Amino acid sequence: MTQLTQTSLDSLQLCFYGAGSMAEAIVRGIINKELVQASRVSMLNRQNADRLTELNDRYGIQTILQGKENEAYLREADILFLAMKPKDAAEAIASIKHLISPNQLVISVIAGLSIQAIEKLLGDQVAVVRAMPNTSSTIGLGATGISYSDKVSKQQQLLTEAIFNSVGISTVVDESLQQAVTGVSGSGPAYVYYFMESMIESAISLGFSEEAAKELVVQTVLGAAEMVRHTGEEPAELRRKVTSPNGTTQAALELMAENDFAGTIQKGVHRSAERAGELGAAIERSISE
Repeated sequence: MTQLTQTSLDSLQLCFYGAGSMAEAIVRGIINKELVQASRVSMLNRQNADRLTELNDRYGIQTILQGKENEAYLREADILFLAMKPKDAAEAIASIKHLISPNQLVISVIAGLSIQAIEKLLGDQVAVVRAMPNTSSTIGLGATGISYSDKVSKQQQLLTEAIFNSVGISTVVDESLQQAVTGVSGSGPAYVYYFMESMIESAISLGFSEEAAKELVVQTVLGAAEMVRHTGEEPAELRRKVTSPNGTTQAALELMAENDFAGTIQKGVHRSAERAGELGAAIERSISE
């Protein structure tokens, strides 16, 4: 990140509308990387005061409990994050239109919600970023797909990428690919967890204790991911290196192929992307009603 970007971000006010796990992950990243002081970050939600107290105690960020009204935080924000649940998005965003000005940057992390839909709710003069992080952002290992409206300046792009790079990696994609980002990396951690669950259950059925099974599987998955990253080799090539002809690995892989393991994964990824589109369409219908 350039010094200009660092200086610019440090001087801005950030507001998170929504105080769930994804909002917290981003807040943790930017504060831990010292991109911005906690006193310049505010978070708000609809009713949960206990959650706001927890976030203030943990990070020192500002909430309505520190004496300022939510409307003031929204008005004063240079960067506003939309992080509410998709089912609440249209109503919540429409309710703050009168507080938003064209010089603010709006970053949405709401699955399925298009830039066009946000512009309908807030006006087409607002600079809008659509981003899809994943839950690994919580530990600084997230993957985020980012798309920009044509109102987002180059400096605002740099700020956005600095923010999401503080919780992992980011890639800029055409908005038409955002549903695919959801299918691949947004929902992706759950696929890996599901695979790990099956591996752990298999290990237990073979006689391992639950603790030992989990330890072996976690290390195996971690090691395999690091091998891909460390060596730079393709997963297919690394798989071939592990697979001796007529050996144990080949026997397992052949059985998985017979049961369409790869096809099932591909169908799941496509279904996740499709569902993101359905959620977005539902939000847009609610806007038109």
